[in-house]
Amino acid sequence: SEETQLKRQVAQATKMQAVGQLAGGVAHDFNNVLTAIIGTCDLMLLRHTPGDSDYDDIQQIQANSNRAAALTRQLLAFSRQQTLRPEVLQLPDVVSEVSPLIKRLLGEKISYYVQHDRNLGAVRADPQQLEQVIMNLAVNARDAINSKTNTGGRISLLTRSLKAKDVIQLGSEILPAADYTVLIVQDSGGGIPAHVLPKLFEPFFTTKEQGKGTGLGLSTAYGIVKQSGGFIFADNVTDSSGNPSGARFTIYFPVHRGEAPRRKETPAPVSSDWSAGGKILLVEDEDMVRAVAERALSRAGYDVVACPGGEEGLAALADDAEFDLVVSDVVMPGMDGPAMVRAIRQQRPEMPVLFMSGYAEEQLRKDIDIPDMHFIAKPFSVSAIGDKVSSVMLASKQSDPTFTD
Repeated sequence: SEETQLKRQVAQATKMQAVGQLAGGVAHDFNNVLTAIIGTCDLMLLRHTPGDSDYDDIQQIQANSNRAAALTRQLLAFSRQQTLRPEVLQLPDVVSEVSPLIKRLLGEKISYYVQHDRNLGAVRADPQQLEQVIMNLAVNARDAINSKTNTGGRISLLTRSLKAKDVIQLGSEILPAADYTVLIVQDSGGGIPAHVLPKLFEPFFTTKEQGKGTGLGLSTAYGIVKQSGGFIFADNVTDSSGNPSGARFTIYFPVHRGEAPRRKETPAPVSSDWSAGGKILLVEDEDMVRAVAERALSRAGYDVVACPGGEEGLAALADDAEFDLVVSDVVMPGMDGPAMVRAIRQQRPEMPVLFMSGYAEEQLRKDIDIPDMHFIAKPFSVSAIGDKVSSVMLASKQSDPTFTD
């Protein structure tokens, strides 16, 4: 009955939310561990040269750490806590960008078909993350076709325009009445078994053989779509006899209203070799992350005072007010980073701040709401934090009327 179906949907949504919170927490803590591992590898590689007996081993550790960092990004995507950089865009433009790569992945036996509606409404999403969603769905469709037959098949990418009145006629309990731009990814792989459909977007759920899939592809797509304000559904396409003939994933993005904002120009990277010196207050509760960041910044030529918490950071500033920059973690026991920075700004309103976190930059900016703050995502490398601090320090000095280049 409809009531039973609605109860099942609510229970599934509640379970997915709980799993998402758990995945986000695990990813955040794991990012701290990876920051320490990647940073330590960077520091060790500085003392070794290619050809040393340990050089290749350290590079192997670093490569595997970067792979683990990619997995944590997928977990953060599923839990809707990753950093997105949304733009106002047209879905056909994103499809055309990713189509050459899809064609190479599909091979010669699988045909690729694209069709776009006219007068599609613009949507607001992160183009790189949207490309990842399309790629994940295309790869799953390819695997479904190959597992069914060796004679090939067809994958279709379609875009459609859906008006609010048509949404009302659908009678969906989940989809609010609004104008949508719809992306459909459809294959001829034989469809999704009924017992698999309810678990499809759960992390680590996979029907592939062991070692051939992490089970994070669809859960990552789910998280990216939901974080972008959209909806994603999966069902089966049936043939004339009513039998499943393929799977269909339908993604609804709300049409963006208003003018497209100007794209922010990416500032030119600043080399960590540039350093005018300066004194940095480093606040981080994780011992290994603090040690790596302190060594990285000291190596870049900065005078670093490291503290394990917000209270200690305030005490250090009270003892010596001659700091040029605060580099702080966000979530810490006791006084967290934002509370400490607000207290510092009461004494030093012009103090520049660089926050370090494994959580999403966009969400942190909404929650923290502190002017003139900068952000670096964990895990970061030794060169990355050096470059970021250099650029923040340079921007701070250039905004100072007494600064001369």
